[in-house]
Amino acid sequence: MTVTPLLPGDPGSPVVLHVPHASRAVPADVRSRLLLTDDDLRVELDRMTDTATDLVAAAAAGAARRRPWRWVAPWSRLVVDPERFPDVREPMRAVGMGAVYTRTSEGRPLRTPDPRHEADLLTRYLRPHAEGVADLVQERLDACGRAVVLDVHSFPTQPLPYETAADPDRSRHRPQVCLGTDVKHTPGWLLDRAREAFDGLEVGRDEPFAGTYTPLRHWGREPRVVSVMVELRRDLYLDDELQPTTGLGEVAARLAALVDAVTDTATDTATDTATDADPR
Repeated sequence: MTVTPLLPGDPGSPVVLHVPHASRAVPADVRSRLLLTDDDLRVELDRMTDTATDLVAAAAAGAARRRPWRWVAPWSRLVVDPERFPDVREPMRAVGMGAVYTRTSEGRPLRTPDPRHEADLLTRYLRPHAEGVADLVQERLDACGRAVVLDVHSFPTQPLPYETAADPDRSRHRPQVCLGTDVKHTPGWLLDRAREAFDGLEVGRDEPFAGTYTPLRHWGREPRVVSVMVELRRDLYLDDELQPTTGLGEVAARLAALVDAVTDTATDTATDTATDADPR
């Protein structure tokens, strides 16, 4: 059975909810190359999956005045991580967590490094994801004059070992909501709307995670494509067993408010550029 990552929205909506890390699915042929026991794999999936962010996005889409478009990756990030650069530009390769992970969140071996296997995974999983999102963003740009990517993630209350290994200082402060930005693609108005949507919660900028997803086809080239990452601390909407709480509806309502706000602003300013970007 083929899972379609694209969930259509309103033809007049410029907003794309990008949900790359919600799935736990690992195809059998990929699973056979992983060096973990089934129990260890379950633990790793618990740690690394942005559990229920697809449900948050779905609830937000249903509550928004104009339904946004959604792209929900159907495979676990342990298959490939579509948010990573697929080459040596990716800094997380230094800790074994580039586009194809070779290490677990604790630094243990996940798969034996194999350039051919890595290339195969990039071809089968990462490139279709990247091209599909880029096509969707271009369609929204053509239809609306601007495209807005809201990159939806979550993170645990306590830092995982790989975070500390990658950047000890960045992992210390863990606000309830992290807004990730890009100097070229996160204009000031978008960051303001995101802060307003989560008003009353502790909101940090680029901490503990920085950046946001913009398709490489548009990154640094098309200022009418704007993006902000919304990282939700998991205790806002999940219990200790990773089951959704009533908080899921609350964060979904805030995300819906952000969708509404950026839809209105993007429509009003579709002829503007992102030259007002708020630099880090």
